[in-house]
Amino acid sequence: MFSLLRSLRLHHVSSGLVAVLVGYTSSAALIFQAAQQAGASPAQLGSWLGALGLGTGLTTLGLSLRYRTPILTAWSTPGAALLISSLAGLSLAEAVGAFIVSSALITLVGFSGLFARLMHRLPQSLAAAMLGGVLLGFCLELFRALPQAPWLVGSMLLGYWLLKPRLPRYAIGLVLLIGLAVALGQGDLAGAQLTLGGLHLEWVSPAFSWHACLGVALPLFLVTMSSQNLPGLATLHAHGYRPPVSPLIGWTGLAGLLLAPFGGFALNLAAITAALCMGKEADPEPHRRYLAACCAGVFYLLTALLGSTVASLFALLPRELIVAIAGLALLGTLGGSLKQALEVESEREAALITLLVTAAGVSFFGIGAPFWGLLAGVLTGLCARRGWLPWGRKALRMPVMPSAES
Repeated sequence: MFSLLRSLRLHHVSSGLVAVLVGYTSSAALIFQAAQQAGASPAQLGSWLGALGLGTGLTTLGLSLRYRTPILTAWSTPGAALLISSLAGLSLAEAVGAFIVSSALITLVGFSGLFARLMHRLPQSLAAAMLGGVLLGFCLELFRALPQAPWLVGSMLLGYWLLKPRLPRYAIGLVLLIGLAVALGQGDLAGAQLTLGGLHLEWVSPAFSWHACLGVALPLFLVTMSSQNLPGLATLHAHGYRPPVSPLIGWTGLAGLLLAPFGGFALNLAAITAALCMGKEADPEPHRRYLAACCAGVFYLLTALLGSTVASLFALLPRELIVAIAGLALLGTLGGSLKQALEVESEREAALITLLVTAAGVSFFGIGAPFWGLLAGVLTGLCARRGWLPWGRKALRMPVMPSAES
């Protein structure tokens, strides 16, 4: 433990902090709406936030230390969006029952190895293209926010351009401080109210019904696996990390299962926040980047223990500041993903289709764009291999990735 603490550097801490900052601010509003739709009281809403932060922190810290790999977990943001529209007419007890069933399915699929066998067949170029499509939207938001908050975003951009060549390890952390200073100077934080409160978990006894299982549990399971776990594992693979797949999915599912009665509706692998701890900004050496993920795990645990205090603190920050720091931190990862996706000429068309469908945000049946982008890319590759497409004679090969269980 002491050797681990001695190895920590400021860039590990700043990368972990930015990851948690982006994780909370990008989805806290959805969690509030989902809890209200389920009929949760204010105390129960605090329990939802506490359970999700606790589960995310423990799984992130535990898995990263176990495999010495930057493994970040998260709650299912698409799942929270799904719950807003699907919990109407259900009691809170039925909602909790659906959370338990969904997490049980994730645990089963994880520990049984079914998900690992699927990922074993995924071409690396398509995994990188899917990640690139996900990241592209975040990086574009950086420049869309510039006209809305020119001084705030402009100062952060200028700071990044000046600091990145000279202090690459500390640039993101320093840019975040610049953004906070400008926001404070402009009065963006004036008049904000900070709510004080700690961790409070409130048990809700589950009730199981067929319509809750079919209308909530099954869609929540499918959305979490396709829109969260699949991109999360693709993010790991795109950065060259090959931890065993089954324990990652299994343990996140089990953590969600244990925390479901307290409001932990779904835990899964992270993609966007994970990418923040996997680039060169986190550490120039890939084998030390897990320290940034460990810092993120500690920050998640602190947010859970401080409860509503931290949630209200995140709510004070301007949206443009969060968008800018996320976009800047992901620029390097986006460039690497695009290079890897388009590197092999025979796989380029399939990778482009995957990238474009994912970046376009295509969604059907409540399932997000990463799944449909990957499906479109795989179908393009298969058609090309069989000669059904104009470039089919070049026989697009679909190389098999090394076994994730080896």
